[in-house]
Amino acid sequence: MNPTVPHLRWRLSVPDSMEDALGDWLQEHGATATYREADPPRCMWAYFEPGSEGPDPTGLIAFPGVVLESTERFGDEDWIAKSREGFGSFKVGSRFFIMPLWDQGSIPLDRFAITVNPGLAFGTGGHETTRLCMELLEHLAKEGRLHGPILDIGAGTGILSLTAYLLGARNITAFDIDPDCGPAMAEFTTMNEGLGGPTPFDYFVGDLSDGKIRPPYHGLLANILLLTIQDLLPRMAGITEHGGWLIASGILAECQDEALVSLAAYGFKPLKMLTEGAWVAILAERM
Repeated sequence: MNPTVPHLRWRLSVPDSMEDALGDWLQEHGATATYREADPPRCMWAYFEPGSEGPDPTGLIAFPGVVLESTERFGDEDWIAKSREGFGSFKVGSRFFIMPLWDQGSIPLDRFAITVNPGLAFGTGGHETTRLCMELLEHLAKEGRLHGPILDIGAGTGILSLTAYLLGARNITAFDIDPDCGPAMAEFTTMNEGLGGPTPFDYFVGDLSDGKIRPPYHGLLANILLLTIQDLLPRMAGITEHGGWLIASGILAECQDEALVSLAAYGFKPLKMLTEGAWVAILAERM
């Protein structure tokens, strides 16, 4: 890599409903990294290789509401600083404190400090759906219902599995279909060894048909898109014990009724719902 050739980054305004599709498009068109700011206005940043001109911005017309706010070029010496802008430490629920690995600031004494590496995979706590699921896990812990076995479907880095472990759950398995999530979960557990030890949860790359799936489960975590939840619901219902629970998110608030109908059709009774921004998370019980 020639250090004299500058990098390129884009700053975009992105509606929540377009985030996943836009992220996929950017990576398909040469983005080496993307991330979304945790705090308002929650801009999305996309980084491209040195010397890259980036994709044709007119392609963004396919994503309603997305606006390319600015473009910027910068040298190698600014790369780390630029990639860290917009992601600081923040509190989640009443028990957790999310901090990027470069943060050397003070940690609240009454909270678990979870270290994340933004950009590894979905699951840094910066997205509303992750925070909502963490809060519902706190709710289950207070009710004494957070015990294993638990299956984390589409786990990303495994942050929800670690959250469950820290709240007292054991016998937790996490998986994701994305092969990049295997290394991401390995790095995430290593970064947080001081909290949960080297193996707070088991993990693998695969899907619900994998032989490592060993039902019945007392709890399921599914912070994935609603369409994926709907596709997996028959299998999810079959592996959840009666009286067990499901936390489902990745659901736009405008699709809440559709999600509730889908869950009910497969024997999941809603118990509690939380909303943040444009997103909702649902806690349901298997009847």
